[in-house]
Amino acid sequence: MAYRSLLRVPGAAFFPLGFLARLPYATSSLATLILVRAATGSYAFAGLAAAAQGIANALGGPVSGALADRHGHRLVGTVTALANAVALSGLIAASHTGRASMIVASALAGLTQPPVGPLVRVHWSRLLHARARPDLIPTAFSYEATADEISFVAGPAIVGLLTLLGPTAPTVAAIALLVLATLPFALSLARGSAEHRQSPRASRTPLPRLPLVAMFLAMAAMGTLFGAVQTGVTAYSNESGHPGSAGLLYALFGIGSALAGAACAWLPARFTLRQRYVTFAATLLLGALTLVVGDGLHAVPTAMTVAGVTVAPYLISLYALTERLAPADRATVALTILCAGGPLGTATGQVVAGYLADRNGSGGAFLVAPIAATAALLLAVAVFLADAEAFRPAVRVAVGSGTPESGGTGRAKGRTHDGDER
Repeated sequence: MAYRSLLRVPGAAFFPLGFLARLPYATSSLATLILVRAATGSYAFAGLAAAAQGIANALGGPVSGALADRHGHRLVGTVTALANAVALSGLIAASHTGRASMIVASALAGLTQPPVGPLVRVHWSRLLHARARPDLIPTAFSYEATADEISFVAGPAIVGLLTLLGPTAPTVAAIALLVLATLPFALSLARGSAEHRQSPRASRTPLPRLPLVAMFLAMAAMGTLFGAVQTGVTAYSNESGHPGSAGLLYALFGIGSALAGAACAWLPARFTLRQRYVTFAATLLLGALTLVVGDGLHAVPTAMTVAGVTVAPYLISLYALTERLAPADRATVALTILCAGGPLGTATGQVVAGYLADRNGSGGAFLVAPIAATAALLLAVAVFLADAEAFRPAVRVAVGSGTPESGGTGRAKGRTHDGDER
């Protein structure tokens, strides 16, 4: 019933368009890895190019978020969609030239990446408050988490299939999606946002720096695991003589994640956000170890499916904690800071895993995953043991649902000793 009510708020067309709009992000890193590797014959250099793209994305995302908070989501979404299409076209052209130009083009592609995820989450919050339906915010955020995971299933699978047509095909498809889906979707974000734009001279609520740094590093650890898995799967598929299977194998990873993410909606309220964060960081480490064991036993498809189950619950806890901590007038920039950790970590994972894959094959690449997951677990334990006051929800202007799943889009109600709402 809640999802049926959610469909009536923005209109049914909003959902397929929003899903297609996020696919370029889900495909760009793997597409760059495949394109540059085909052009140079080196996993290490392909990882370096993908790293340049990820680092640039990490730098550009928070800037886009801050501009969106000040000038509106429609303008920023439109400009970044068009700029990213041009940058990816430049990357294709650069793949026929020298290595230096490929690095520059990859960086430009990352710098201009539209921040669809943060934009749409803030859009949901504002739209539902404007329609007097803040009770639907938990449902909207659950849907967005599931849509993210499904996009990371479909994205790599599409890349894998299009690679059969040639290494350039996945990047061409991303350009088409930017123009035909991301651009129209950005234009649809105009309604309900104008009153939330900030004047350049307006005073801004300060961001909670220490908690945001912790969330950024947590997402970076997750990104490192992603980069290792992407590189490991690419190396494994080439070693097995089926290079087109890389995307399909990575899709198994995403399927398990999507199913686990949907199941998170049934978690009990007494299972607080900080408890979920630590618990799911621990299960993430178990999933990463499964990849190493699966590669050694020649059971990578099974290991990918099992490991994927541990991903979405961890990511959902990061988004929920960050959105809860963020002041209402800084929500977009806070979420883009969180998301910036992802590509930065992915870049790190691809560089290290690419170096190891060139020397030790897929087993070397997969070994990076449990190292990243161990760092994620140590950070989660540190956050859990930290002063709870630093991780309490920001006070919001609008009154929201107050449930743990709402991510804090409402005024803080009763709090437990660790700062979670009941």
